[in-house]
Amino acid sequence: MRQIVLDTETTGLDPASGHRVIEIGCVEIFNGIPTGRHFHRYLNPERVVPPEVRAVHGLTEEFLADKPLFAEEAGAFLDFIAADPLIAHNAGFDISFVDSELGRLGFPAIAPARVIDTLALARKAFPGAPCSLDALCKRFNIDATHRALHGALLDAQLLAHVYLELTGGRQRDLTMGFAARKPNGAAAPRGARPPRPHAASAGELAAHGEAMAKIRNNLWTGNADAEENPRAGGA
Repeated sequence: MRQIVLDTETTGLDPASGHRVIEIGCVEIFNGIPTGRHFHRYLNPERVVPPEVRAVHGLTEEFLADKPLFAEEAGAFLDFIAADPLIAHNAGFDISFVDSELGRLGFPAIAPARVIDTLALARKAFPGAPCSLDALCKRFNIDATHRALHGALLDAQLLAHVYLELTGGRQRDLTMGFAARKPNGAAAPRGARPPRPHAASAGELAAHGEAMAKIRNNLWTGNADAEENPRAGGA
């Protein structure tokens, strides 16, 4: 199963106000393992990047001035994500910006059914606990010390590990001792296992006695020599 973890950086909080995507990062997961394949682009938003937003991700208008427009990268982006499920943290934010950029070019919006929101998963798993990306990395012992500023590719890479932990980590496809399940989710019936014989046979008991008799001062049969064992006789 192929899944894509997605993150964006933008010029603001609301695409309806004209804010644009300035960085997009995607990481591929296949059968529960990050493959190392990724899609990453910086984009020229053709507008001002407000100072308060620059403080979050560090991306300036000067840095973005020679970067491609989203229109130039839309085809490569759509090819990479294909029709696979998209995973994002606070997915409504990222997907609304992606939909806005795609809509400008006449592409259809991302179908909501293919979007997985890790923020919703985390809030369900840890009600009342902090569920930011930093907080979840700390909870799952994922090293995020190199995350001084927000960055789309770095955040997508961290989120891939967080998502795998939220969905059971590396063991999520194993039963780990729980009852097997039928396809409809009901527990599969299990027949009673016949009891195993645990008592030793007469021959085994005799052999054991002979072996113990050959061990001098052993603690099992109580034949310790009183002179060699100071504790014998209550001494």
